[in-house]
Formats: sequence, structure tokens, C-alpha cells
Amino acid sequence: MTEDKFTGTLLLAVFTAVLGSFQFGYNLGVINAPQKIIVAHYRHLLVVPLDEDELHNSTKIHMPTLQPTINYEEAETDPDPSTAVVTMFWSLSVSIFAVGGMIASFFGGWLGDKLGRIKGMLAANSLSLIGAILMAIAKFGPSHILIISGRFISGLYCGLVSGLVPMYIGEISPTSLRGALGTLHQLAIVTGILVSQVIGLDFILGNDDMWPVLLGLSGAPAVLQCLLLFFCPESPRYLYIKLGEENKAKMNLKRLRGGCDPTKDMTEMKKEKEEASSEKKVSMIQLFTMASYRQPILVALMLHMAQQFSGINGIFYYSTSIFYTAGVEQPVYATIGVGVVNTIFTVISVFLVEKAGRRSLFLVGLSGMLVCAIAMTVGLVLLNRFSWMSYVSMIAIFLFVSFFEIGPGPIPWFMVAEFFSQGPRPAAIAIAAFCNWTCNFIVALSFQYIADFCGPYVFALFAVILLGFTLFTFFKVPETKGKSFEEIAAEFRKRRGGSPTGPKTAVELEYLGAKENA
Repeated sequence: MTEDKFTGTLLLAVFTAVLGSFQFGYNLGVINAPQKIIVAHYRHLLVVPLDEDELHNSTKIHMPTLQPTINYEEAETDPDPSTAVVTMFWSLSVSIFAVGGMIASFFGGWLGDKLGRIKGMLAANSLSLIGAILMAIAKFGPSHILIISGRFISGLYCGLVSGLVPMYIGEISPTSLRGALGTLHQLAIVTGILVSQVIGLDFILGNDDMWPVLLGLSGAPAVLQCLLLFFCPESPRYLYIKLGEENKAKMNLKRLRGGCDPTKDMTEMKKEKEEASSEKKVSMIQLFTMASYRQPILVALMLHMAQQFSGINGIFYYSTSIFYTAGVEQPVYATIGVGVVNTIFTVISVFLVEKAGRRSLFLVGLSGMLVCAIAMTVGLVLLNRFSWMSYVSMIAIFLFVSFFEIGPGPIPWFMVAEFFSQGPRPAAIAIAAFCNWTCNFIVALSFQYIADFCGPYVFALFAVILLGFTLFTFFKVPETKGKSFEEIAAEFRKRRGGSPTGPKTAVELEYLGAKENA
């Protein structure tokens, strides 16, 4: 259909928007590769001065890893308090990013409604630039304070764009292309992770001289996005539904659709505006107190908890040290391999989600990750006895990431949006995003301590968690693919013991919050 063709303006707008998603992914992955060097600087600053040779040879500096064996004579002595301080600041440097995202996740929709989608993204980029500058100058001041501050502010930015970008893309995309274009948000995130890993190689920017540049480069796509946003049209849905500016909405629709008649889109937006005005907004508290919303919101939160507590962020944040423990001489290259696999399976998931059920893929993903977590544990435990076990651990990590992108990675966002109608959906997505970022923070802050305590058995813990979430999904999560929203609501009523007929709790889905599925 001519209305659903790609146009230059549409491609420019989508590309510009996902530059924010790219920054999100870059900030997620960039802290991983230079871990040893940054820890060396923290130790130099916080504990004892190091000579130049020690500072440049960061392999001499303690870096917490998943130790396959324990020296019990050493274990009986008191731990070095200086090491604990360095580990604390390093863990905080990793996890503070999620704190920023957690806070800002509540305000992405508000900012988009207050300023508009375009001006909202422009305003958010000021945070990205401030965070990048602080990290870029970290070597010339108190490194731990500047890095922690910079990552917190960058996290604020990413919390905002994790709502703004999918919202804008969903609103400007033709109906039949919303699913395909919506997946570009997730694809840009994993591409950002991969790029950060590649340029984080020690012979590029991941060395003692250039690591501040590596961290500060997150500001480059922010500058590019700011420039390109001036050429992007404001969301027609925002202009018409929020501001009532029908003529401007029609003009922007013509730009996005290549001059095609906007009547069909305007009719759709009028219907959406009527539905939005006829349905009361639902507060966050009401989602938990009203019986019709309680079970859907609890299931939605469990899906997001399953995504984060699966152990995936332990691999993303600490993959270099995991591979180092597994006996890989150049672990950073293996980490890049994880990024490549992550990107490839994100693309594959686009086609799988369109063909298979959400619940089915979620169960396959969780079950596969469970098997991989057990295999990783076996590989790390037996590494000292069988050298080939290092290959078992590495293959398990690659498969772990693959299964994550098949199900638990993208699907929670689909299902949360499908569980709720226009009234409760904004509050539900905000709570789900907050839950997601909170769990992200907990894993990022605690994983290194758990890894040091559990040693090679750390992924056995995640295996138990994955088993629990797999059982929960099997018994409690309904299938939503191919069902009307009345049918989804009836399924929830039936699962809580009520009548399958009754007042509906969901209406036609117009666009999804974090990832699209037309």
C-alpha cells in the first residue's frame, strides 16, 4: 500500500530517534572492556600510589573474578580492606547507571507530553552531553567521583529515552510497519553495546591513555542527534491528540507518508482521541488495589524481574572477567563475540516474535538459559581438572545470550502493553520500567559480591532463579498472540477464579511502549 511505504523523511526520523537507543546501548557496554584499567586508577587514587609500570600493567592490579578454586589458607585471613573499597567503588560505577535510569523512567512520558517528542529528545540530550564530559575528564580529577557522577547522569538520559524513543517511533510509523520499525529500538541498543566493545579494545581506546575518550564518546551520537532532530517532523499523534493542532498534524503526516492522503491516519487518530477521552486514567496505586488490574500488573512485573534476574546483566557487565576466569587469554575478544551474537539474535527475534506466541518463546528462552546456566557452572567448577571445560563455559555464555534475545529480552515489553487498555497503560508501563531498572541496579551492584562469594557456583544461583520464573510463566502467564484484548482480559479473570465474561479491561492496542509488534 502506498500509505505504508518507506519515505526519506520517515527513515531520517527513525534513524535520528534510535541514536538515543544507540547511546543507551553504548553506555551499557562501555564500562566492561576497560575494567582492569579503571580499577587500577581507583586503587591508585584510593589506596596506595602505584609506580608507572604497575599502573600501565593493569594485570598486576586486583580485579575480582569468578575464582574456580579457593586458597583456604588465604581465606582464613582477614580480607584486604583496600580491596573491598576498590570493589565497592567499581560496583557503584557500574550500577549507578541503573539508578539514574530508574529515577528518570517515571518522567519520559511526562517530558514527551510537556515539550513534545522532538523537544523532549533535545532536552534529554543535555544530560547525555554532561555525563559524557564528566567521564571524559575523569583521568584528570578524582576518577571515581567523576565516573560515578557521569554514569548517573547518563543513566538519567537513558531512562528518559527508553520511553521517548519507542513512543516517537510508534507514533510516526504506518500501521503495517510499526512492528518492524519498533524493533529498531532494541537493535540500536545491542548495536551500541557491540560498538562500545569493539572500540574498547586495548589497541584502539581501551588503554591507559585513551580510556577517558572511550567513556566520553557517548556524547558524539548525542551531538549528531541534536543536529538531525531539527529536520525531523513532530509526531502527528502528539500534535492532534495532545495539542489539537489538526492542520499541523496533517502537514507532518504528508511529510512522513510522501505526500499521500492523510485521511486514513487522521480517522485512526480521531478514534484514538475519542477512546482516550472516554476512558479514565488509572493511578499506579489503583493498579494494585483494583481486582481487574492486580493480576495483570503482578504478572507484568514478574516478566520484567525474570528478564533482569535471569543473570543476563551479569554477563553484559562482567563478561570480560568471566572469560578471563574461564581461561581465555584475550577475554575482550570473546566479549565482542557475545555482542555479535546478541545483535544477530535480536534481528532473528524480529521474525520469531511475528510467527510464534509470546508465552511460548518466553518459555523456550527461559528454559534454554536455565540449561546454559547449569553448563556454565559445570564448566567453571571443573576448569582446573579439564582444560577443555573453558570451551563449555564459553559456548554456554554465547547460547545464554541467544536464548535471552529469543524470549526474555524483547517480550516483556510486548506483553505489558497488551495486558492494559489506554487508561491504565501509561501507569503500568511506568511501573514496569521502574521495576526493570530497579532489578538492573540490584544485579549490577550485587553481582560482583555474589561472584566473589559463590565463585564458580554463581550461575547455579541464577539457574535456580530461572527455574522459578519458568514455572511461574508456565502456570500464570497467558498467551496473547492472536487474541483480542477482551480475550486476554477474560483469560486473566479465569486465572483468578472469576467469570471469563465481564467488563473488559483492554481495548485495541495502538502502539507499544518499548518495542513494537504490529
